[in-house]
Order: sequence, then structure tokens, then C-alpha cells
Amino acid sequence: MTITPSRRGRRWLAGLTAAVLVLGAAACGDDGGDDGALAQAGPNGLDDGSKLTLWTRAPLEKQAKLLVEAYNASHRNKVALTVVPNDDYVAKVGAAAGSGSLPDLFAADIVYVPNWVSQGLFQDLGANIDGLDFKDSVNKGHLAAGTRDGRKHVLPFVLDLSMLFWNKKLFREAGLDPDRAPATLAEYATAAKAVQAIGRDGVYGTATGLNCGGCLAFTWFPSIWAAGGEVLGPDGTTSELAGDTAEKVYRTWADLWRSGAVLPSSAGETGPTWTAAFTEGKVGLMFYPATLLSSTPFDVGVAGIPGPDGGASTFVGGDGIGVSKDSRKSGQAWNFLNWLMSEQAQVEVLAKNKDVVSRSDLADNRYAARDPRLVTVNEVAGKGDTPVALNFQQAFNAPGSPWLALVRGQVLQGGGDIQKQNDQITAVLEQ
Repeated sequence: MTITPSRRGRRWLAGLTAAVLVLGAAACGDDGGDDGALAQAGPNGLDDGSKLTLWTRAPLEKQAKLLVEAYNASHRNKVALTVVPNDDYVAKVGAAAGSGSLPDLFAADIVYVPNWVSQGLFQDLGANIDGLDFKDSVNKGHLAAGTRDGRKHVLPFVLDLSMLFWNKKLFREAGLDPDRAPATLAEYATAAKAVQAIGRDGVYGTATGLNCGGCLAFTWFPSIWAAGGEVLGPDGTTSELAGDTAEKVYRTWADLWRSGAVLPSSAGETGPTWTAAFTEGKVGLMFYPATLLSSTPFDVGVAGIPGPDGGASTFVGGDGIGVSKDSRKSGQAWNFLNWLMSEQAQVEVLAKNKDVVSRSDLADNRYAARDPRLVTVNEVAGKGDTPVALNFQQAFNAPGSPWLALVRGQVLQGGGDIQKQNDQITAVLEQ
């Protein structure tokens, strides 16, 4: 997931400009690299003592450090990790791509992956991925985002799922069953109002980021998917966000806002602190990143995000990772990626840290078995989706995006022409 940057204006424009410049600097469809070294390196790649470079965004720093430390401790190759502030990442990747200086490996917010794959920033990993014995269990949303013209370019790095979290203590105080998840969006709203009715100063029923397009896509799209609906057309160039199910989602949140059950600062929340109030124990329930489970300091329940009338889904976000077009050590880089998908990395590093595994065959691992919430997260991952669109950033994540305008119009401003607002999203997707 990408949240709207906290520093806007020139910083965002610089990032966008850099990303556009990549189109001219990188050869579309040219996977670059070292001419067949990936295939020649064999199924496990090369572990010959090479030094590799890897970039990741700051939101994934904890998981990236754990993975790199574990790899370096068990391999001759050594990976040097660079953690880049989230606000700076697009601009940094764009500048490096234009100058031919991308690192050997780099992670990318999964919603950026289709665009960067189309610009030729990643090498083709298709033969290597197809050679994995467990390829059919690798998260399909991330693989799909990195596939172009049948060629696979990325593997999952760290999955981040949107889930329904609730504060069990506040549920008890509100007279709600702390061990039962709201099964529908209507029940979610009822629970939020019940927590609000406790009447404690500073405590609210729910919260969200109503000025953060990425937050809203991450948490509201699943309610549509849970009901069997779609948010995008099959080619990612049309918006389906004016349908009956989507309208039910907007109406539910508009009612919650009018009732006063939504944290007031949600109206201006652009992303950096959108989960803070829940983490501080001041919000009853909200749609929340699964990666924060290990750092939530009180007893929480976890479930998939419900639709208006039931079901469960999730936005399978996080970052994909691949070998850059500029790497001349792609065989060694594949050694890292091959290990990343291994049971050792997925279970003994990620699952041990209460993170989601990227392989469905490892979902019920020994660490997840100790915490039923982790099993729930892993199971819901298979019911989720990852929207694929070349212009996702401009249509949904960017400050002032048409998606953000639609939500604010429907929830905060009492309506508006929803079909016209939806068509404005389509216009950006078609560019």
C-alpha cells in the first residue's frame, strides 16, 4: 500500500516528474541485465561471495532488516540494504533508472510495479520463477502485478494486508462480544456507534484517512470485493466505483461520519498518522494494516474486511521485489530471491515476526499456529485482490486524485454526481 505523502507540492511533483522521465531513460520491454546470467545461474542462483545492493521503502524497514540480516548470516553473498524515506522513493528510483544506477535488487510498492515493469526497470524472472517447485503457492496478486506479456518480473517481498482489527477492551465496555468480528459492514457501523456511546473523552468508534487516497483504496476496496464486486475493469483502464455495492460502502461511512462515530481528525488525515489513534487504544475498530499486528500493544481481534452484506476480503498490498535492469550480478541476486521464497525465510523470519507469508502452502506454519489471528490473516490473503493499473498512482494515491474527490464528495459533502466522479477516475486510468 502507498499512503499519500505528508510532504506535498514540490516533493510529489518531483517524484512524478522523475517517474515520467524513466519512460525515456529505460527501454520498454528491454529487461537489461547480464545477458542470460539469470538462467545460467541455475535454480538456486550463485552464492559466490558477491556484494549486492538492495533498496526498500521505510515502511518495510523492520521486515527488510530482518530478512537481510538472516540472509547475510547464512550466505557467502552479502546484501547492503538502503532504506529510503517513503516520500523520496519514487524520485530516487526515477533518478537512478535514468542514470543507469539502480541497485541490484529493489522493492516497489505493488501498485507501482505494473508501471515500472512496463518501463523496463526489472529483469525477466519468468524461467526462474517457473522453476520453483512451489510456484503455484506464491501470492498470485503480486505475481500478476509484475507480469507483462506473459513474462514475470517480481516476487513478493513483504505482504501487507488490510484487515478488520478491533480493541477487545473497548468492545467489552460497549457491551459487545469481544471474540466476535462484525460479519457485515452494517454490523461494523453498529459496533462503531456502540463504542462511541461509551462517551469517554477522546475515544471514538472508528477512524480512517479521508484525505488519503491510498489509505481508502487499501481499506475500502475490500468491502466491494467481499460482495463479489469489482473496482476496475479487466484491463485496468476503467473504474467500476459507481456501482450499487460501492454506493452502499459510501453511504455506510457517510452515516458513520454524520453520527459522530468517526475520529474527527480523519477528515484531514493524509496518511502519516492514520493508524495512530487505534494503536493508542482510542478507537474501537478500524480497517488496519496486518503488518502492525506485532506492534499493537493490547489485545485485538482480527478478521477479514466485510462487505455490506457479508463476505470477507483484503487488499493484498505491500511490496514486490525484482532484479533491476542495471544489475550485473543477476545470478547472485536470484540467489537472494530464491532464498526469500524459501521456508526458512518465510517461516523462520517473517512468520516468526508475525508477518504474512507469501506462500499459501506455508500459511498454517508453527508460528501462526500459536496465534489464531495469524492463521486468519494468512487465510484471508487468499481471498483478497491486488488491483493492477498502469496509472493507479495518479487515479487513486496522488493528493487530489479523482478517487479522493469521489470519496470526500460522497462521505463528507453529502453526495454529488457519482457517475461523473467515477468517469473522472476512468479518464485518468485511460491516459
